[in-house]
Amino acid sequence: MSVNKQIPEVPLIDFIKHSLEILKNPLPFHNRNFIKHGDIFRLKIGFKHGVFFCRDTEFAQYVLQKNQRNYVKSKIQTEDLVKYVGEGLLTSEGEKWKKQRKMMQPAFHKSQLENLINGMRETIIAQFAVIKPNGTLDVFPVLNDLAFQTVVKSLFTKAAKIEDMERLQFITEANQKMLVKELRQPYLGWWFNLSGTLDKYLNLAQEARTILKDIVEVRKSSGKRYDDLLDMLLDTTYDDGGGMTEEQLIDEILIIFTAGHETTSNALTFTCQLLAKHPEWQDKIYHEWSTLGGDNVDLMTRISASKVCQQVLEESMRLYPPAYFIDRVNITDDEFNGLHVEAGSNLLFSVYEMHRHPDLWQQPDRFMPERFDEGSRPFSSQYFPFGAGPRKCIGNNFAMFEMIIAVTELVSKFKIIAEFETIEITPLITLKPKNAILRFEKR
Repeated sequence: MSVNKQIPEVPLIDFIKHSLEILKNPLPFHNRNFIKHGDIFRLKIGFKHGVFFCRDTEFAQYVLQKNQRNYVKSKIQTEDLVKYVGEGLLTSEGEKWKKQRKMMQPAFHKSQLENLINGMRETIIAQFAVIKPNGTLDVFPVLNDLAFQTVVKSLFTKAAKIEDMERLQFITEANQKMLVKELRQPYLGWWFNLSGTLDKYLNLAQEARTILKDIVEVRKSSGKRYDDLLDMLLDTTYDDGGGMTEEQLIDEILIIFTAGHETTSNALTFTCQLLAKHPEWQDKIYHEWSTLGGDNVDLMTRISASKVCQQVLEESMRLYPPAYFIDRVNITDDEFNGLHVEAGSNLLFSVYEMHRHPDLWQQPDRFMPERFDEGSRPFSSQYFPFGAGPRKCIGNNFAMFEMIIAVTELVSKFKIIAEFETIEITPLITLKPKNAILRFEKR
């Protein structure tokens, strides 16, 4: 990136010196550099290579919305992630992405998702059965299983075998951990290849594809309809009337598994921790649930009217955005506010930093759901929990419906008590919680 404005540079020696810290949690390192250097800085990660870190929301809007045609996802998603989950909606680019997005959009419309919400609630209630009154547990595994099972049931209804889904969940999480190692320890790439470590995980990815292929073939041969997500995806057609190939369908299902359960389980866990620290908001959600009629009212009506619960979820995702960074690479040279952005520049927008920027948010580190009293629209220029622009997450409505159901079901039955001091995080591909130890008292 050659610029008219001088961009501060963090030297390679600093990256190497803090490499162990960055491997464990890079956010404090980046935060110190934002405080020291301002809203844009360049981090040298090799003798010739560097990444531009940004928390400038105007630049983010420009890249993600106003001139999005000139910016594509980096090789992290278009190459590194592709080898594990295929070339689906999350990882594809250009005309292929446009074609897939246009075809799949109707399957995630609110009117279609309404067919799935009662099944969502049944799955959520079943998963919450493991929570015992006055018991103490790390809630993340419970909510991780909940989110995964919700995706499974929404996709396959009852067609999937329990052992297959357990294996698929293991593969999804194992491959994510391997990808994190590749990204944060690029200097070990030769060893991952030579030792056979990479091949081991690529074989797991192929195993996942085989499991899903068998499920799809059984569904096609059965002739039965369940009006679940799999049926919706099988029904989708391109402009020429043709449907997805089997390989493309598997790619999209893998993306739904990877992106659809991971971010939701993270957001739900952080929300429960925040509610445990702020019990007055539990009472507000419970009062809202009761006022709306509790279990005696139409579920979609209750979801749509759960304003307080949505405020809490929005604030939770502001403080702890599951997708905590957005990466882009520009195709051609570009200009923005005095910056000349040379083609091929690696840009990384820190959603975590933008959501806590002291110039954008009143008391940015404080949990204040009331700031979303009028919804998230007033903050659309600085709030990106599901991304922004044409590539905004296609499953955002699915995730919000699921989370509102889960939080209201939990709060209607239990009071959530904190058994931890501070909220800890583990930044991997997504922002994951750590040591979310809670106690549940029967309401």
